[in-house]
Amino acid sequence: MTAPGTTLPPLPAPQTEPQAKAVLARPASRLYALDGLRLIAALMVAAYHYGGRDGEISQAWGTSPSSQFPSLHGWFAYGCLGVQIFFVISGFVICMSGWGRPLRSFFASRAARLLPSYWVAIVLVTAVFALPVVVYEAVSPSDALVNLTMLQQPLGVDRVLGVCWTLWAELRFYALFALCVVLPGATRHRVVLFCAVWTLAAVFAEGAGPDASLANLVLMPEYAPFFIGGIGLYLVHRDRRDVTAWGIVAVSWLIGQHFAVDRTWHAPNPDFFSYRSSFGIVVVVTLGFAAVAAIAVGWTRWANWRWLTVAGALTYPFYLVHEHLGWVAIAALHRRVGLPASVTFAATIALMLTLAWLLNRYVEEWATPLLRRSLNRRPGAGTGVGTGVGTGVGTGVGTAQRTP
Repeated sequence: MTAPGTTLPPLPAPQTEPQAKAVLARPASRLYALDGLRLIAALMVAAYHYGGRDGEISQAWGTSPSSQFPSLHGWFAYGCLGVQIFFVISGFVICMSGWGRPLRSFFASRAARLLPSYWVAIVLVTAVFALPVVVYEAVSPSDALVNLTMLQQPLGVDRVLGVCWTLWAELRFYALFALCVVLPGATRHRVVLFCAVWTLAAVFAEGAGPDASLANLVLMPEYAPFFIGGIGLYLVHRDRRDVTAWGIVAVSWLIGQHFAVDRTWHAPNPDFFSYRSSFGIVVVVTLGFAAVAAIAVGWTRWANWRWLTVAGALTYPFYLVHEHLGWVAIAALHRRVGLPASVTFAATIALMLTLAWLLNRYVEEWATPLLRRSLNRRPGAGTGVGTGVGTGVGTGVGTAQRTP
């Protein structure tokens, strides 16, 4: 989800010797492998939704995916952990993009990145599910309108997109990072303190149980270790000899694997989750951390293929549309056309990637910079100021390595 040829903006010149020690020179090279890893994580989630669980997808196939993919079904089940890998990547990218930029620019970059494709996906899925030939129940018009705000999850409104619960987690992370790091100004000391305080506060909130429902909502104990681990890996990217940063990563991995096992090994419905082994979950989480770590320390510089920027650009729109529209495609291709399950699976992935390309080409490429410039323009400022900020700061960071 990045644009080729962009570089990271320069860090503001340090004013004092302590600041010079606290703020290192920002790496300027592009992390192509991060785009590829993001797409891999999205494909993992798609594999889970198409072949690693039951529920609505069984209606599309006509039978349980376990009968459609008897040898792969168990492997596909681990694909849900692609979300945790997304969160590690998000922690890395948000720390990178929020460093050395004002709050307005940070907000504009995030809103412009998330909203255009999201709005179109909401409208598209709502319209498709309302068609008489589609058997899936559509949400009410009122709920569909609330979904446009991205705040349907805390409001208890039916979701148009099943995957949007992850965006609610992302929004809470953005808010915490913006208030605690971007607003006062990012320095290594402040980022380290943020990671330490968030880790401890999240653990306390988890330990308090139901009595800390508000704290759990804000601090997200289940997902905090993955965001924090990604932040720690960005500090490693800035200085691979930073022992404190490696400590942040290690603690985050230890806590993160615990929550991943706790939440996905034995869930309330054994038909969905019991077949995952705790060892397998730990391995997938570890590989996710290790992959981002390899990128952070520069071991993937050889993977500087420009086509990876296309892979990154397709990831977010693909992630938005693949689940619910995938149900429709699978039902049409497998039950109506009669294609084998393996062909249907591959064809559905290809169709969703094509739709993602269309959203990127005809929605994001013009709407994202337009919205960013509009949000960066201060009230009462002339066009010259608004455009200068929007294209100079907003594009420089917002498209350098984008998330989710």
